[in-house]
Amino acid sequence: MLSSPEYIEKLRKSGLRPTRQRIKICEVLFDTDKTFHFTISDLAQMIENKANVKISLATIYNTIHSFEKKGYLKEIAVNSSQTYFDTNTTHHHHFYDEGNKELFDINNSEIDRIKINKDIPGKKIKSVEVLVKVENK
Repeated sequence: MLSSPEYIEKLRKSGLRPTRQRIKICEVLFDTDKTFHFTISDLAQMIENKANVKISLATIYNTIHSFEKKGYLKEIAVNSSQTYFDTNTTHHHHFYDEGNKELFDINNSEIDRIKINKDIPGKKIKSVEVLVKVENK
């Protein structure tokens, strides 16, 4: 868990001014031992519930995207209109429950080696992340 000086440093490294609202965003995101998945709307609700503060969606959006660009969060696009963010930035895979609209981690050990049979000239594979969509039977 991080303290306020560490949040301030994280914000500055992300190119953001450490305002009171952004520090509250950090507290909700990083003041836990557990990783979690969230949408921008989810995070706005969590901040309001936990910190009893209302922060504009624009501030939340800009802060989250700056953190994602810096590598503090991972972005998972489920479809063209639904994006989640993950506080677990390690290489891992996901299940997406389409009925409940929930994202779950799949550890690398739970998936066999993935073989890619195509090369893209001038490029190398940085990582492979699998998104498995599931629904009720």
